Amino acid sequence: MTVQKPMRGELLLGVLTAAMAMVATLPGRTQGLGLITEPLLAELQLDRVAFATMNFWATLIGAVLCLPVGWLIDKLGVRIVLTVVVISLAGVTMGLSGLKPTNDVLWLYVPEVLTGGTIATASVPVPLFVLLTLTRGLGQSALSVVSLAMIGKLTGRKPGSVMGVYSFLVAVFFMLVFGVFKAFEEQTKADWRASWGLLGVGVLIFGLGAPFLVTRKRQGETGDVAIESIESGASSTLKEALGTWTFWVFALATSYYGMVVAGTSLFNEDILQERGFDRSLFLTISILGPMVGLAGNLLCGLLMRWVRLGYLLTVALVVQGVAMALFPYITTVQQVYAYAVALGVAGGFQTVLFFSVWGQTYGPKHLGKIQGAAQLLTVLASALGPVVLAGGKKFCGSYGPVVQVLAAVAFVLAVAAFLVNRRRASHGDLE
Repeated sequence: MTVQKPMRGELLLGVLTAAMAMVATLPGRTQGLGLITEPLLAELQLDRVAFATMNFWATLIGAVLCLPVGWLIDKLGVRIVLTVVVISLAGVTMGLSGLKPTNDVLWLYVPEVLTGGTIATASVPVPLFVLLTLTRGLGQSALSVVSLAMIGKLTGRKPGSVMGVYSFLVAVFFMLVFGVFKAFEEQTKADWRASWGLLGVGVLIFGLGAPFLVTRKRQGETGDVAIESIESGASSTLKEALGTWTFWVFALATSYYGMVVAGTSLFNEDILQERGFDRSLFLTISILGPMVGLAGNLLCGLLMRWVRLGYLLTVALVVQGVAMALFPYITTVQQVYAYAVALGVAGGFQTVLFFSVWGQTYGPKHLGKIQGAAQLLTVLASALGPVVLAGGKKFCGSYGPVVQVLAAVAFVLAVAAFLVNRRRASHGDLE
């Protein structure tokens, strides 16, 4: 089926809206929660294992939204789904900022990796667990799928400059949000509640404007005008996509990256404190990461014209693995910056590849379902990240050894990414 190509203005509006939607996921992402983890633990008197356990189960439960949201996008279009999800996320975010201490607790099973093999349970506040679950489900799961479906339907099988612009905007917007968060905290000396509430207000404003940002249907057309693209080939169904090597190699590699980012982001302040650095450096790194990721986005987007996606994924995984393998030897601020730059570049590559591979390989017709399945895997992996990091520190007494083990996993996945290029396009894999 051939769909009318959106006009340039509609295309740019679609890219801008998709980028804003991805940035609006921040309250439900580990990077966002990492901004308030330490003050939240201190105020509610929660230990790290209990919080990691709560985050693990909240993320797993929240992941359930990935598949139905993908299905709704394919059926109803982005406009309705985007508006409902964003406004709901804003409400939950502001609800979390007003959370009060309570005696109502829920007992959760603690993953044995956090207890060294001992079966245990942890008590967590019920309101916090409910709000955290909804935040994860609406932000990290549902809204991420919406944003990815929007940009995937825009670019189709030829991402070109559209993906570069999208990645650029996502990185810049994230950087701006982190900068505003840091400036607000340092200048007002406000607690985490005020900062988190401000973030919720920002998400709400975007949600209220979302219906006007996604262009209405033209008479006689189907779908959202700003997210349709010309389809030059047959689209794969979810079942067909799941039967290809490309889906699993890219899904597992990017899920692994998400797992590492989830663990390091949630406990990044503690990780840096272990190496002798303070909160100010942690907040600076939070701003630097998206900035460096921007350079990685642009470089990867440029190289995609000439280099196979599997080879680009290989490079990203090798850079990530080397940085993590050297982590225990970091002793200076300059080395922290070098570590952050390496991970930022690797993350920039993997972000663009994750955005690009599904539409380019499988077409736009069933893209919501396919990206929902891929996002489900990344969310499940992100749930394991904090568990692995917290459990590793508890078992080893330091983050160093577990980070080096994760580095070895990156090298194994790099080999798989290299070999995926041997697959033939006739089998549904990358050329």
